[in-house]
Amino acid sequence: MFESLIGTRSTPVKNIVERGSLKAFSKAIGDESPIYLDESVGKRSRYGCNIAPPTYPRVFDYGEIQGFNLPNVGLIHGKQSFHYERPLLVGETVMCSTSLENYYERNGKSGLLGFLILKRYGEEPGGKLIFTEEQVVIITEAVREGMSS
Repeated sequence: MFESLIGTRSTPVKNIVERGSLKAFSKAIGDESPIYLDESVGKRSRYGCNIAPPTYPRVFDYGEIQGFNLPNVGLIHGKQSFHYERPLLVGETVMCSTSLENYYERNGKSGLLGFLILKRYGEEPGGKLIFTEEQVVIITEAVREGMSS
C-alpha cells in the first residue's frame, strides 16, 4: 500500500522548544520536574538552562511526505521509542522531519494488518542530530478499506 514511498522524507520544519508549551506539556504528562520548569534549577544544571521531557518532541511539526496520507482515526499506536544525542534545550530551534522507513502486512485475528515504520528526526539548524523517534503505526483492514475507497 505504501511501498512506493519507503525511503521518502519530508522537508525539515522549524520548531522552537518554547517555555510555555513545555510547561503545559509537563503538566499534561504529570511530570513537573524542576529541570523542566524552574529557571534557577536549569541555570545551575550542566546544560545551563531548562531541558524538555524526553517525549516532548511529540508536539513538533515534522512536515509532510508528499503523497503519504493517513486517516485521523482508526489507527493503532504500536510502538514508539526515542534516542537522544543530547537533551532538548528550552529556547532552541529544532529542524524536524519524518521518513517512511518501511511498510509490511501481516494476517491477524481481525484481518490483514498494515505496519508502518516511521522515523522522525530532530536536528540543529546546521544539521547536527539531536534526537530520533521511531514509531510503528498499525492500520487495520477496515481502515485500509476506507482508505482505498
